[in-house]
Amino acid sequence: MTVTHPHDTQAPDHRQGRDGQVPRRISAAAFLQQREAVLRTWPTGAGVCLEEAIEYQRAIPLAKRFALAMRDVAARRGMLVQPRAGVALIDEHVRLLKYLETDGEADLLPTTIDAYTRQNRYAEAALGIEKSITAGTSLLNGFPAVNHGVEGCRRVTESVTKPVQVRHGTPDARLLAEISLAGGFTSFEGGGISYNIPYAKNVPLRKSLADWQYVDRLCGWYEEHGVPINREPFGPLTGTLVPPCISHAVGIIEGMLALEQGVKSITLGYGQGGSIAQDVAALLTLRSLGAEYFRAAGFSDFELTTVFHQWMGGFPENESRALAVISWGALVACLAGADKILVKTPHEAMGVPSKEANAQGLRATRQIINMMADQGGLATDAVERERVILEREVRCLLGRVWELGRGDVCEGVAAAFEAGALDVPFAPSGQCRGKLLPMRDHEGCIRIFSPGLVPLDHELLAWHRERLEERARAEGRRVSFQMVTDDIYAISKGRLVGRPR
Repeated sequence: MTVTHPHDTQAPDHRQGRDGQVPRRISAAAFLQQREAVLRTWPTGAGVCLEEAIEYQRAIPLAKRFALAMRDVAARRGMLVQPRAGVALIDEHVRLLKYLETDGEADLLPTTIDAYTRQNRYAEAALGIEKSITAGTSLLNGFPAVNHGVEGCRRVTESVTKPVQVRHGTPDARLLAEISLAGGFTSFEGGGISYNIPYAKNVPLRKSLADWQYVDRLCGWYEEHGVPINREPFGPLTGTLVPPCISHAVGIIEGMLALEQGVKSITLGYGQGGSIAQDVAALLTLRSLGAEYFRAAGFSDFELTTVFHQWMGGFPENESRALAVISWGALVACLAGADKILVKTPHEAMGVPSKEANAQGLRATRQIINMMADQGGLATDAVERERVILEREVRCLLGRVWELGRGDVCEGVAAAFEAGALDVPFAPSGQCRGKLLPMRDHEGCIRIFSPGLVPLDHELLAWHRERLEERARAEGRRVSFQMVTDDIYAISKGRLVGRPR
């Protein structure tokens, strides 16, 4: 395959909508009208006063503002460390976060939301809180922020000294955003694609995109009133052998939709794939392509940072081996120059981790970051090869989205998923064709085994196939679905590539 330079083809200017105008953000009148219905969804919504919430956010110390922390770390080329964590009861959740910011040495704190809240099942979340109180420990897999309301959220954010982000997995996060932002959280994760396709079965994509336009308009409203709210699309998607071009296309689209609604602080994410060269190239191209496409869409006033998610697939059960996987991810993030890293725990294979295990992962990651502080990145022929290929793939995907949408990004996304031009492997959503199948090549890079209807050009697909045939020859077997299965379980069994034994 003849590899062209990534800048031989620039991002198209797709600002022109169907009426020839630059797409507009949700009007103030339409936004405020929709708010009335959103806040009536559950009784705690009545506790949100937007004007008061903005004044409350303005009083939050600078050291606890997520957007400022991301801006600062990007300027000094460091890396911030953040765990995942969330339990049902406020006092228990506060103790957990305090432990992670002290014993765990976390720079940024999370509040992971429970599964009932993610599906807007607030009555069941309320029952989970009651049962947790009776049991004296959390019986939910996260923090039910909507049920705890504004005052409950403020008890959490006021109890710690670091910025706190809402992390969840909610197709319709409108009420969650209203309550948590009023409650003092200064970053909100997710998007209309990344928190629908990998998380839900039957949520229409057009609905989740519209619901997330509301979330972004809310964040943009705070921004317009002097309160920067960081927004972070969820990069890993299903977390299982996701080709980087797929996650990049989704992240860039979600970032663009957030900017359109007035957001300025964007953190694009990438989930570790496994090949060091491919992962380094992926994070580098995520930053460069994101900036390029945002500017081509007419945005100039934005702050773009990146987050690297440590391995999201199956983990070894042995704690020492699991810590090795965690440290491996930390090393790759350093080589790629990520601004933030999302840290796993050595209990990943065993369920919800203890606070001590969470701190173990944080400290192991911190040790790697400290040892890598005086060393540079990774610039090899393999990294450059992956950068060129990935940029070409992303341009193919996004070009088709713009073509289908004719200037309307949301319509292009919906049409692309309907046509199979955008596809996410192993996703539960009926909005996704699920025809794309990935596997690893001989060097451990994620390649495309079956493209489905994803619009990569013939030369790219032939190159992917040859890389897979190379592995097959080395292993003495033909390229088949068995390789996909082998690769899914490989790391939990101590290898990267699922080779026959």
